[in-house]
Amino acid sequence: ASGGADGGNALGLLADGGFAILDVRTTPELEAEGLARDIVRAVQESRKAAGLEVGDRIRLDLTLDAAGAAAAEAHRDLIGRETLAPEVLVTVGEVDGDGAHKVGDGSRLLVSVAKLAEAVR
Repeated sequence: ASGGADGGNALGLLADGGFAILDVRTTPELEAEGLARDIVRAVQESRKAAGLEVGDRIRLDLTLDAAGAAAAEAHRDLIGRETLAPEVLVTVGEVDGDGAHKVGDGSRLLVSVAKLAEAVR
């Protein structure tokens, strides 16, 4: 596979001798979704590190730079659904030091998870 002259295409050779040209450019929407999926992975790591069970519902606090926070807000439902977090708080802030995750194209993420109490039936 090789890039096209504009950097937005890739050429792939198929086993039968044919070829396919793929448009590999990303859009801001796709980049935001990719960042949100990175956030989901980071939250799952944090859940595991906190000793939470797979089915535990959580309150989720995310701190990111402005661009990362915008992507997290745009995909809040996806993040909440994938991490069992009915409560997702997104804060814009500086994230430095240990415990920060890299997400997207360089945003840094700080994750805080807390188990929610079981609902009374």
